[in-house]
Amino acid sequence: MGIKVVGIRFKKAGKIYFFDPEDISLAKEDGAIVETARGVEFGLVAVDPLEVEESEIVAPLKKVIRKATEQDMKQLAANKEKEKSAFQTGLEKIAAHNLPMKLVGVEETFDGNKIIFYFTADGRIDFRELVKDLAAVFRTRIELRQIGVRDEAKMIGGLGCCGRELCCSMWLSDFASVSIRMAKEQNLSLNPTKISGICGRLMCCLKYENESYEQAREDFPDNGSIVDTPDGEGKVVGTNIFKNTVGVELKASKIIKEYQCVDIILKENKTKSRGCCKKGCPAQAGEEIV
Repeated sequence: MGIKVVGIRFKKAGKIYFFDPEDISLAKEDGAIVETARGVEFGLVAVDPLEVEESEIVAPLKKVIRKATEQDMKQLAANKEKEKSAFQTGLEKIAAHNLPMKLVGVEETFDGNKIIFYFTADGRIDFRELVKDLAAVFRTRIELRQIGVRDEAKMIGGLGCCGRELCCSMWLSDFASVSIRMAKEQNLSLNPTKISGICGRLMCCLKYENESYEQAREDFPDNGSIVDTPDGEGKVVGTNIFKNTVGVELKASKIIKEYQCVDIILKENKTKSRGCCKKGCPAQAGEEIV
C-alpha cells in the first residue's frame, strides 16, 4: 500500500520536497505551512497529493501543519520587507568589518527564528565577529552561508545569451554536470565567452541536447577513420549530423570533400560494430573489415 504525500516547493525554481498532507485538502499552487528541519516554513504545492511507494520517500516524513491562511500571507509579506532591510544592514556590517565577501541574498524563516545571509567569496572567510554584530541587531539566530557562482546566478536571475530568463532561476531545480566535451560533441565554438553563462561557468543548456548528439554520432565514423569514397581512399576529418554528411580528406590529393554517409565505407583493419554509415557494410554487423 502506498503512502499519501504532497510535493512542496519553497523557492521559484527550487527542489520539490514531499510532506504528509494528512486530511488537509491541498491543490497545486496552494500555499502551505509545513514543518521542516530548520523550522516552520511557507511553501507552494508543486505536486498534487498522490500515493507513492514507501521506498520512494525519505523517512521520517514531516507533516503539513495547515493550508496557508490570509494571516500567513501577511506574515510572508512582512518577512519579505524584513529581508530587504536585513540585506542593507548586512552590506553595512560587511563594509564595516572590511570583509572580502559579496552579499547575494537574505532569507528569513517563516517563523522568524533564523535569518540566513547568502554570500560569495574567493576563499574561506572568518565572519565570527560579523555574526555577532548581526545577532545583536536582529536578536535572532544568524546563519552565513557561502554559495557558488551558479547558485548566485540562480538567486539573482537575469537574461541569458538566448534572450530568455535564466533557466536556473526560472525552472531548473538541480545543476547538472556540464563538460567541455559536450561543446565539442555539438561542434560549438570553444571560445569561453560563447559557451559560458553569466555565472562564468559552462552553460547548463549544453546538457539538454547532448544525449541526442551522442546517439546521432553512433551512426558516423570517428574522426581519423580510414574510408573508401567514390573518389578513392581518405581520412574522416569531420561530420555533420544535420546534413548526414562526412568530411573526408582524400589520400591522393589532400583535398577535403563532403560525402553523404551512404556513399562511404569504413576501411579500418579492425572490428567496429558502429561508425560506418554505409548500408550493408559488414562493420554494422560487427564483422572484421580488411
